[in-house]
Amino acid sequence: QVQVVESGGGLVHPGGSLRLSCAASGFRLESYTIGWFRQSPGKEREGVSCVRSRDGSTYYSDSVKGRFTISRDNAKNTVYLQMNSLKPEDTAVYYCAATSTYVGTNSWAHVGYIYWGQGTQVTVSS
Repeated sequence: QVQVVESGGGLVHPGGSLRLSCAASGFRLESYTIGWFRQSPGKEREGVSCVRSRDGSTYYSDSVKGRFTISRDNAKNTVYLQMNSLKPEDTAVYYCAATSTYVGTNSWAHVGYIYWGQGTQVTVSS
C-alpha cells in the first residue's frame, strides 16, 4: 500500500526551528520528486521546496530560501525539511507529496503530485 506520512510539526516561538519528516511506504522516495507544500486558512496551497529524483536537485520558494533546507535519506526512505528562523507567517499545515513528472526551476510547484500525506501542523507564535 502506497502511503506518505508527515511528522515533526508543532508549536515553536519565532526564530525557532523544526524538522519535518516525510516517510514513505510502498514505493521508493528516491525514484520520485518529493515536494513540500503548505496551506494556511484562507490561503492557497503554496509550494515550499522540493528535491528532484535522480540528481537530487533542490528548489525553494522565495519565502523560505535561506531558512529551510530539504534533504533525502534514501536508506530511511524519508525526506526531511529543516526549518530555521521560523516566522509567524510560516504557520500552516505542511504536506509532502510525490510526483514522477520531471520538474525544473519554474515547474516544480505546479506539476501534478500523485501521492499526498495527511499533513502536519506547524504553528509559529510567541
